[in-house]
Formats: sequence, structure tokens, C-alpha cells
Amino acid sequence: MTNLRKELEKCKHPNSRKTKALGKKARRQNNKHKVRLGHAIKSNIMGEKLTWFLGQIAEDRTTPLTPQEFEDLIALYMQRFDEELAQINLKQSIGKHRANQHAARKDVITITLEKERNEYKSGGMELVNLCDPLKLKMLRDWDGSALSVQHLKLDLVSFNMLERLKKPEEKPTSSKADDQMETA
Repeated sequence: MTNLRKELEKCKHPNSRKTKALGKKARRQNNKHKVRLGHAIKSNIMGEKLTWFLGQIAEDRTTPLTPQEFEDLIALYMQRFDEELAQINLKQSIGKHRANQHAARKDVITITLEKERNEYKSGGMELVNLCDPLKLKMLRDWDGSALSVQHLKLDLVSFNMLERLKKPEEKPTSSKADDQMETA
């Protein structure tokens, strides 16, 4: 970036081809940096989410979670901001002038929770499937850094998926097929 500045300072005319090319190069570098920063932020958020789930699972547990336990854990995850929201509501109720004191933080929390609830109820939240023993082991072996989040296999965990896992696997047995085999 410093080389670009030096080259831009050397250019005599602001509308020359070289000046325009250097401006284009600077914009491209800036856009690349923004994209990298966006990926880093997403990795950090996912890392915090996975760290929270890892912290909630008992250290000595080696068996995967049952679908009911996983559903309860997700419900607990959705309630992680309840204390902070109660504190904000308490502060806002005390005085007239403090009604908007923590409004921005409260809005961020409510939007985040609303988004996560909608994801969980519809398409699914991006998480490690803790009902799968291999993925649970991978999460246990994870070093906790945001850079290595990309090496974990994430699934879309939804309410419907957990409901399907709760039902015992039933093998379809057709009585008509058995009847046809006996008559044949």
C-alpha cells in the first residue's frame, strides 16, 4: 500500500492512465482486505459458538449426545443473553433519561436471537452435529482457534432434524409383499 502511495505521488496528471490504473489497483487491494476481514469475523463468531457448546458438554463424556440432550443444549444456548437483557430492562425502568441507555446492545441481542431462532426452526443452524460420535471427537480435539474452525465438518442442525433423529429407525415391512411371497 505504501508503494502505491509513492507511485501515486509521482504521477503528474490526475487523469493519466497510470493514475487510473494505480487507483484501480488500490481499490482492488482494499476490497480483498474487506473480504478477508469478513471471513475472519465469521470464523470468530463460529469459534465462539463452538466454544460455548464445548464448554457445556461434560469433560469426561465420551458418548455422543442424544437428540433430546442436544435440543436442550440448543434451548440453553438461545437463553444465554437472558441475564443481560434483564439487566438492561432494569436499568431502563429506573429513570426517565435512561430509557435509551443500552438500546443499541439490546437491539443487537434481540436481532441475533431472532435470527438464530429462525435458523433453528427453519433451515438449520450451522453447528457440529453432537449426536455423531466422530464429529463430537473432532470437536473435542479442536484447539479452539478461529483459524481451525474451517477444518471442522459443520452441519445444519434444525428442529426437524433433531425430531427425525428422536424417532427410532423403523424398517419398512410390507405385509403385502410378505403375502405375495407366501402365495407364490
